[in-house]
Amino acid sequence: LGTNVVRVLVDSGYRVRAMIEPTRGAGMIADPSVEIIRGSLLDRQFIESSVQGTGAIIHTAASTAVWPERIPAMRALNIEAATRLAAAARDAGARVFVHVGSASSFAWGPKHKPGDETGAYTSSRFGLDYLDTKHEAQELMLALDRPDFRMTVVNPTFMFGPYDSKPGSGAMILAIARRQVPGYTAGGRSFADVRAVARGIVAALERGRGGQCYILGGQNLSYKEAFAIIASVTGSRPPRLRMPAAAALAYGALGSARSHASGKAPRLSLAMTRVSLEGRYYDSSKAERELEYTKGDLAQAVGDAVAWFKSRGML
Repeated sequence: LGTNVVRVLVDSGYRVRAMIEPTRGAGMIADPSVEIIRGSLLDRQFIESSVQGTGAIIHTAASTAVWPERIPAMRALNIEAATRLAAAARDAGARVFVHVGSASSFAWGPKHKPGDETGAYTSSRFGLDYLDTKHEAQELMLALDRPDFRMTVVNPTFMFGPYDSKPGSGAMILAIARRQVPGYTAGGRSFADVRAVARGIVAALERGRGGQCYILGGQNLSYKEAFAIIASVTGSRPPRLRMPAAAALAYGALGSARSHASGKAPRLSLAMTRVSLEGRYYDSSKAERELEYTKGDLAQAVGDAVAWFKSRGML
């Protein structure tokens, strides 16, 4: 997401300073006009020096780990570093701060009535620190909004697209392309094009309202529907087995048990399975009205992600 945001900013004529972890490559930014600075958001001195001379901050960094379910150190990055960065930006004279949260900080809904920014947080029942810390950070960030320091939060859904170097969400594309997905559950989610989200973030920078959240989503699809599109784009066979809830939960429980014994992250844990059984659908109408947000196309996002994976030898 950060790489795509930087590219949109540069294309829009902004002068950009990119804060990057010391061990991360910066080659994907590929623009000599971008000032690269390296350091840790856990380093107070680095944060305070980095924000000097900036007019606005876009904060995309976070730990998205979902294994193990409880990660005490996650709070330091997702909450403490985020709020410290915002305070440092405000003290340095920045006027605008855009914090990238998660759509999961709001209740989702079914396809006929997807969730929006008015829905209360309901994901604490899954016991995942990632979801809990993103929601807590959002509430703390919104409280920092002032007339002279506009705080806007954007809430992306599940993103696909190029420059997914880890890979993160793109691991789903790779798994389906390699026929490593045994089946699908009854759930689904909102699948977004990361480039559409990046454009939405820059739009929030320019005209988002202070103290407001904006869901940046895409197509609301069941896993069966989404897997079929991914398989079509990658030239593989879509998973055909619909896993009953009981079977899926047993599979997830086995994954968790194995990982607790081995110390290696599971492909699917019990908590992740419980999430996958839900229809996590969201409505981006508010962003469409106020930010002129335009959703991307899933097939296009997957196709461009696949092309990028192939160019990097990952597929």
